[in-house]
Amino acid sequence: MHVPLTVRKLLVGFAVVLVICIAAYLRFHHSKPVLEVAYAGSRQAILWDSSAEIREPIGTLKYGDRLDVLNHFQQQVKVRTTAGLIGWVAQSDLLSVDLWQKMQDLEARATSSPVEARGATRVISNLHIVAGRESPRLRQIGKGIPVEMFERQAVEVPAAATPPTPAAAHSDEGDSAGAPAALRKEDWWLVRAHLADQTTVAGWILGRFVDLDIPAPLPDYASSAGLRIAAWFELNRVADLSGGERPQYLVVGTRGPEGQACDFTQMRVFTWGKQSQRYETAFVASDLCGKLPVKLTRAPGGDASFTFEDWSSGNSQQRLYRMHQTSVRRVKGPGEAPVKRKHAHG
Repeated sequence: MHVPLTVRKLLVGFAVVLVICIAAYLRFHHSKPVLEVAYAGSRQAILWDSSAEIREPIGTLKYGDRLDVLNHFQQQVKVRTTAGLIGWVAQSDLLSVDLWQKMQDLEARATSSPVEARGATRVISNLHIVAGRESPRLRQIGKGIPVEMFERQAVEVPAAATPPTPAAAHSDEGDSAGAPAALRKEDWWLVRAHLADQTTVAGWILGRFVDLDIPAPLPDYASSAGLRIAAWFELNRVADLSGGERPQYLVVGTRGPEGQACDFTQMRVFTWGKQSQRYETAFVASDLCGKLPVKLTRAPGGDASFTFEDWSSGNSQQRLYRMHQTSVRRVKGPGEAPVKRKHAHG
């Protein structure tokens, strides 16, 4: 059948236009290749419509959101959310897969560890992936955030750093200028922070940025003894004259500055004096180089025992103590010399 020339021209033109449209669609709408995966690392990061100076916000990212990275431009990253939203976000608001996995490992480590102390952040503070100012920062948390404390490490202060102040917590734990302090060490703690949105995050924080939530009157007793408390534990509870109950405590700590090799060098047990109606120092040990954790076991009837690793002899040795009523004694290990009992009342 003969097709008129004009019709053939129209068909050819239509085909050309169709090819151009399909090519344009594929050029601008095909799936972007994924360069890598990242996670939102800020509590709330803004997603922008472009990387230009003049731009509009198109959404927000929540901490932990999984993102496909599509492009990099200077300090900005083009990402795609799991919902398909594409936009630009600051590089500093993202965590790599490696850091994210390390965070999950820290959370698991904290979950499986006994709590040694509790407190709250004194100021805006940074959580790090490992103990030390120069390690990658995981997240910044606010002032007054409750934290559980699990492990302590003494870390050498970088040579160019000056002692940090609470006001400098938001600037990565201190100033980068000042007198060398290469031989000075400071305490870092692995903590788990309980955030306002009911989520938790684990990481390492400078110990001095945490106010310990030590039950009264232990701070006064420790201060009078020159003891800087590192951890405390409720051993049991006893009745008082009012018909209520009073907790009895084990307290461990050190004297002198932070950054010592031992987690604690002294140990005290405070018991409740029913007649005197006050706490008394029932047991003291000051010949220690103890390492956390202190493992506590309670028995029926109010008895308790606790163990920890001691390095006072230059080698690792497990120390075991048992408490019955208000009496505490050390149980010697195989091959050890007889243990002299130590008591102190106050």
